Amino acid sequence: MNQNTRRFNVAVVGATGAVGETMLNILAERDFPIGTLHALASERSAGGTVEYKGEKIAVQDLATFDPKGVDIALFSAGGSVSKEYAPKFAAAGAVVIDNSSAFRYDDDVPLVVSEVNPEALKDRPRGIVANPNCSTMQMLVALGPIHRQYGIERINVATYQSVSGGGRSALEELGKQTGQLLNFQEIDPQRFPVQIAFNLIPHIDDFQDNGFTKEEMKLVWETQKILGDASIKVNPTAVRVPVFYGHSEAVAIETREKITVEAARELLSRSPGVEVVDERKAGGYPTPVTHASGNDAVYVGRIREDFSHPRGLNLWIVSDNIRKGAALNAVQLAELVAAEQG
Repeated sequence: MNQNTRRFNVAVVGATGAVGETMLNILAERDFPIGTLHALASERSAGGTVEYKGEKIAVQDLATFDPKGVDIALFSAGGSVSKEYAPKFAAAGAVVIDNSSAFRYDDDVPLVVSEVNPEALKDRPRGIVANPNCSTMQMLVALGPIHRQYGIERINVATYQSVSGGGRSALEELGKQTGQLLNFQEIDPQRFPVQIAFNLIPHIDDFQDNGFTKEEMKLVWETQKILGDASIKVNPTAVRVPVFYGHSEAVAIETREKITVEAARELLSRSPGVEVVDERKAGGYPTPVTHASGNDAVYVGRIREDFSHPRGLNLWIVSDNIRKGAALNAVQLAELVAAEQG
């Protein structure tokens, strides 16, 4: 964290949600220089409390809150809330860091991964900065350094995404269904279209006209925008898996210049935000449970050359989707804003 003496008035919008709570924890862990902290949520959650550095903070109603005086607003309350309230906070002088997809594809809103394209943060004419989708985020923390040095032409990616990406109701449904099935009870899927416990669902977000889902298309659009290269081809398949926390990705890239396994390992081992876990033995690779859950890094393993392509490389990328995939990157962007303004 920067060592300036200025303190910032911070609002966390969606403070009672899974990502909002994690944002508060990370702000405390990283000792962000907060003057006044405002915890905001819908009228339904207002009046309760959230915890910050061992203290109870009252949750205020977003609809009646006056944003004047807020320096940085971290939004994680869904796209419709962001569309309505983020411009109001920005108009009142706050820098808004938005975790929804509301502004990601707008040309005048930077889409930023702190380790990959921090320079994009400086040009924010609307006062709004977008946080990428969790699956794009972890992939590009690992692929950004490779693209800068070797150039990436094509990315084939299959994601294995935990239910926490669907919010608290999705976590509850996996837990409930697991208990019901282990007790030989019938289940009635509510949050997901089919059973999620002990199952895989190749469907995240809405289907598009081209047969891909919106979650898959986010990997295409966001990769090209963040890396600043519309020529990168991305072929995604997004799958929901019965894991509580931590997304995994099987990634096969084709580079412009050949990169060897040894060079990839060495490059990634010195890249910010990345931890290489790549031993060719049982347990010598990252998994959501053993590495990602509750931790900040993007873990990369199973690095091997793709023998079906002369410039191909395979990687297995794992990260906590609530931390680096959402809350941590938002706080890191707030730190960049604080350093710039301090």
